[in-house]
Order: sequence, then C-alpha cells, then structure tokens
Amino acid sequence: MKKLTVLLFLLTTLVGISTAQELRNFSFGREPIVSPQITENQVTFRLLAPKAYEVRLYGSWNADYRSTLAMSRDTSGVWSATIPLPDPEIYTYSFIVDGVGMNDPSNVLMQRDGTRYLSMLLVEGGISEYYKEATQRGNLKSVWYDSPTIGIQRRMTVYTPYGYETNPRKKYPVLYLLHGAGGDEEAWSSMGRARQILDNMIEKGEAEPMIVVMPNGNPWQQAAKTLMLPEKEFQWGDPNTANLYVNSLVKDIIPYVEKHFRTINKPESRAVAGLSMGGGHTMSVSNLYPGMFGYICPLSMGIRDGQEIDAELQAIKKAGYKLYWVGCGNEDFLFESANALHQALERNGLEHTYHVSSGGHTWPNWRTYLTIFGKLLFK
Repeated sequence: MKKLTVLLFLLTTLVGISTAQELRNFSFGREPIVSPQITENQVTFRLLAPKAYEVRLYGSWNADYRSTLAMSRDTSGVWSATIPLPDPEIYTYSFIVDGVGMNDPSNVLMQRDGTRYLSMLLVEGGISEYYKEATQRGNLKSVWYDSPTIGIQRRMTVYTPYGYETNPRKKYPVLYLLHGAGGDEEAWSSMGRARQILDNMIEKGEAEPMIVVMPNGNPWQQAAKTLMLPEKEFQWGDPNTANLYVNSLVKDIIPYVEKHFRTINKPESRAVAGLSMGGGHTMSVSNLYPGMFGYICPLSMGIRDGQEIDAELQAIKKAGYKLYWVGCGNEDFLFESANALHQALERNGLEHTYHVSSGGHTWPNWRTYLTIFGKLLFK
C-alpha cells in the first residue's frame, strides 16, 4: 500500500510538471502578458509584438471614436499604453498593429456585435455592478421554433429567471427584447448583458421576476451567422414582405412562448422593448396590434418628419396600456426622431415617460435603459 501511495504521488507530480512545461512552452518561455491590468486609478494594456513597427490602442472610452493612442515598445518586444481609469462601464477596445486591427490575445473577455468580436474592459463600480454575475442566476436557452409567417425554422434566445425550474406552478410575465441593425438573437445577451442585468435587479428586489425573449429580428436569417446556415432571399419591394418580422412576432413567437413556457397570457403581463431597429419594431408591433402589450419601450428610435401615426397612437390609447417609455441620448443621430415621437405622444394625449440621457447611439445607453425601465415593468 505504501509503495502504491508513493507511486501515485510521483505520477501526480510528473503530470503537474508536464502540464506546467506545456503551458510554459505555449507562452514561448515568457511570463504571461497581463492585459488589461487595472489598478486604482489607471489601466495598462499590453501586446507582445516584437516585429511590429507601430502599435496603437483604440478604445470606446474615447469621446472621439476616431482617436487612437500610440503604444510604446520595451526591449523584449512588449508594447504598452496606460490610460486614466475610465468611469464604471463596459468598454470595448482593440490594437492596431502596423495598420491592422486585432483583439487583445491576453484578454479572455470578449463580446460579439454581429460579425465583429471585440475585446472587453469592465470597470467596476456604479452601473457596472449590474453587469457582474449575481449570486442567484437565471438561465439562457437557445430555442428553435417554426415560423410559418416567414416560412423557415428560426432561433431565439430565452431568459428564465432564477427559480423558474424549481417552482413548476409559478407563471411569469414576459418581456420581448429586440435588437438593433447588425445584431441577432445573441446581441442583448452578449453586448447588452441582459441576463446579468435581470439577475441583479431581480435578486435586489428591484424588478419582478420575468421571462425575457430575445428573437432574431432579421427575417432572412434562421439564426446568428455563427451557425453558418443559409439565408433566405427577400424582395424587399414586395408589399407581402412588409412588417414580416413584426407579424411573425405576434403570430409565431408569442404563441410559441406562451405554449412552451409558463407565462401569464394577458396584455398587462407582456412588454416589448427594442433599440434602434428594434425600437422601430417595437413601435410597429404596438401600432399594428394595439392592446397586445401593456408595456411599450422604444429606445434610440422615433418617427420621421411628416410620418403620420396619430391614428395608431389613438388606437393604443383606446386599447389601453400600462407604460410607454421612450429613451434616447442627446447626442444620438436619431435624437430628433425620438423628439418627434415624444411630441406625437403628447399631441395625442398618451401618458408616457421621455428619458433623455447623455451620449449617443451606444450600448452603454441601452444597457442603462434596461436597468431603468426594467424596474418599472409588471408593477
């Protein structure tokens, strides 16, 4: 027995040594590059690129989105740049190596924005506390459903709150959360941190436990491009394709969700919200189907000059609703269209909230909006 114990110890030691050697070989004998490195009041970014002539740092914390920062090279070929610690938030960044953009190979935190993968910097504190993992976490599911309206099988992402699986008799309200142009059914969970935000708000008692449905708003796609599935061709001038996705939301997605999940199937237990293109979808679906949703929240979107929606707004008013919440940044290129929507709502006597923030057409605004209107739903 003693010999067997010694043998097992030696084998374990050898495995550990070989693993450590493998890792050292993988790092080419160098100490691992730490990037980004956050200290009390600054952040340092590093990149090993000994043969590069020039490396620059681009970060979304810059007010000027075209601005980059030159990085300096040490004798070992490591380029570095240090910046003051930005305000608490999630930022994305990249390196530009001899004119070619690349992500940070030392950073495991990534976000996918449509066809772009971006290195992520999370600065803790303030609003970022909602973006970290809560103690009680809900689940994200990729759900396939048939869409007779569009004519293909499609995928959506569904969030169920903590406790959904352990209490089979409890039913929940539903938020239909819609992405913007260039996104897909994973945008709100990747860029928007929707699960973490909902988990934290629910755990703190700030929001009602709810199901969140995040569909793919591109009717030509079965699912995100990462699945490499063929896409359907559409004749966009054909009137039969007008509002195709919006109609499928009501005719295909909502019936599927209400059949396969434990939902409260009443208008006051349905909410719809979306950013940019998804804000347009939010207005379209609530205009075309007044009374379907008790909570209507278009974000960074509004109406065009001369667009007539008075009749639609009057229909919403007549059908009844609980909350109409509009959010937009004062530097957003669609700010005037949001103002026009606000004025149309006022003109038609629809009680609503118009939340104007700083900033532009960006995820920091949309994540923040979710933390605000999410606390008002289903109360």
